[in-house]
Amino acid sequence: MSNKKAFALRVDEEMLKAIEKWASDEFRSTNGQIEWMLNNSLKDANRHPKNKTQK
Repeated sequence: MSNKKAFALRVDEEMLKAIEKWASDEFRSTNGQIEWMLNNSLKDANRHPKNKTQK
């Protein structure tokens, strides 16, 4: 089980509304959507911590 750390995130109001709408469309919480987006971005950049090929 992974440990999750809470932190404050400042984001533009319009961006947050778009993320909330996307989360709703995907049946996720806003927090879950942001986590999903970050995971995908890390994988795409080959920087995900679970990526064994990273040096």
